[in-house]
Amino acid sequence: MNDTTDPRFTVLGARPGKIVAVHLAYGSRADQRGRRPAAPSYFFKPSSSMAPSGAEIERPAGTELLAFEGEIALVIGDPARWVTPDAAWSHVASVTAANDFGLYDLRANDKGSNVRSKGGDGYTPLGPALIDAREVDPTALRLRTWVNGDLVQDDSTAGLIFPLAQIVADLSQHFTLETGDVILTGTPAGSSVVVPGDLVEVQVDAGARSTGRLRTTVTQGAQSFNPAIGSLPAVDDTQRTEAWGSAEAAAAAGTATRTGDVTATGENPAHPPVPVASPVLVTEAPAPHTAPRTGDVTATGENPAHPPVPDASPVLGTEAPAPHTVDAADTDGEATEAATDTLALSPALRAKLERVPVAALSGQLRKRGLNDVTIDGVHPLTPGSRFVGTARTLRFVPHREDLFASHGGGQNAQKRAFDEVGEGEVIVIEARGETGSGTLGDILAIRAHARKAAAIVTDGGVRDAEAVAAVGIPVFTAGPHPAVLGRRHVPWETDVAVGCGGTTIEPGDILVGDGDGVIVIPPAIAEEVVDAALAQEAEDAWIAEQVASGHPIKGLFPMNAEWRARYESEVTR
Repeated sequence: MNDTTDPRFTVLGARPGKIVAVHLAYGSRADQRGRRPAAPSYFFKPSSSMAPSGAEIERPAGTELLAFEGEIALVIGDPARWVTPDAAWSHVASVTAANDFGLYDLRANDKGSNVRSKGGDGYTPLGPALIDAREVDPTALRLRTWVNGDLVQDDSTAGLIFPLAQIVADLSQHFTLETGDVILTGTPAGSSVVVPGDLVEVQVDAGARSTGRLRTTVTQGAQSFNPAIGSLPAVDDTQRTEAWGSAEAAAAAGTATRTGDVTATGENPAHPPVPVASPVLVTEAPAPHTAPRTGDVTATGENPAHPPVPDASPVLGTEAPAPHTVDAADTDGEATEAATDTLALSPALRAKLERVPVAALSGQLRKRGLNDVTIDGVHPLTPGSRFVGTARTLRFVPHREDLFASHGGGQNAQKRAFDEVGEGEVIVIEARGETGSGTLGDILAIRAHARKAAAIVTDGGVRDAEAVAAVGIPVFTAGPHPAVLGRRHVPWETDVAVGCGGTTIEPGDILVGDGDGVIVIPPAIAEEVVDAALAQEAEDAWIAEQVASGHPIKGLFPMNAEWRARYESEVTR
């Protein structure tokens, strides 16, 4: 079989030299995402990801967020280099339907490249027929997508932020668009998650001309990713919100839909999120991720996800009293404090916090008299990292040989913290600002990632920093250091109030991190703070528009009564 007979390329007649995809192009999608780009941006997809109409697409084992994106695909005719928008459409030979599938479970690991999340086999179905570009108006193409017969996307190129001709012209500024190259032009609002058994259909119409329906059926894959080779799939509330289209849709989807549960048991035994034989896991399978949220999955007053440390545990020693932990159930059967605190961060609140920079939250907390709420001296190990989550704390004390002998071995406090962290939680490590050794390495980072933790924050060092960064979980640290934990620290206790970076963090506190640092928000005022921050961000954006249009800053920033009245009249229209 060659490229001209390979069924993947039947609609084009040959393998394309390159497939270029637009990130965000439709106004409806930009409104849904809450951000509107000033210029188009792009990524590449491998030609091996192409598939014909009628093909199947596998959702890999251990993943949950395979999303469809109905799109209009352009096929280049005459090569284009440095063409103007007026001339660009003449270099397009044909138009067809495409589905730009993506696996959000791998999106964070790709760090924007989309190599794995959008490059899988069958992730770019194309067809089934071509429409001659010379016979259509590029501003009047209609795009529709159906899932199991229900219409879920319906938009036209009139709703594009960037016209098709502009996209062609822009790309031609950077490299030659060659004959047969494919451009995927973005998806409108309505993209969402599909599960095994779903049928997705995409169709492009130009007046009476049509591509026909491009059909793809979702199946369940049997092969799991190997953690010994590369990073594992992982999702958080941010990825779920983006994949499903909104926080409300993600929440409504429910655990069974997300995990592929067909038995109504809350689990998919055939395809667990991480194989139990994985070298990064302990020998016992972890408790379901719902346990840390409810604090009691047995109705006995105990939480098997966070068992009390036995009195005879070798990590406690015989002389020192057992460290106080609040992850063990109280004897009277009440839900644990650490578990119930996670309920303070609802999906809706999380979604709002994800839209606000740390600097804006800091300003609002300062207005409320809270100045000492930043974790100072920590920086993201990977630039561009951002997270929202609730605190799960771990305390180290200064190194002392006898105490390390009694507390440093076995399933010590450090290992317990990483084995028990819940989905969406942030491991916060008190290392007293001591950077003379690592406080975690790549194995523990992998464990936290597999447990779907939101992030790790430490005011100490990180060992194997490059390997930790490659895991894909946000890590904020005082810096790298090659030495092991025992050079400076003794792992002491978990789930207590800790001091990290000059502030106090209690279990269940809400943490937000970005390039400016990490801030701690008391759960009781989180809604009030984030709503005020969002309002201030909108106000600042309006002021920026006025300044950009030529108005002086005096009287505008901050706004005097005249400007305030004008602002309020405009935003209330």
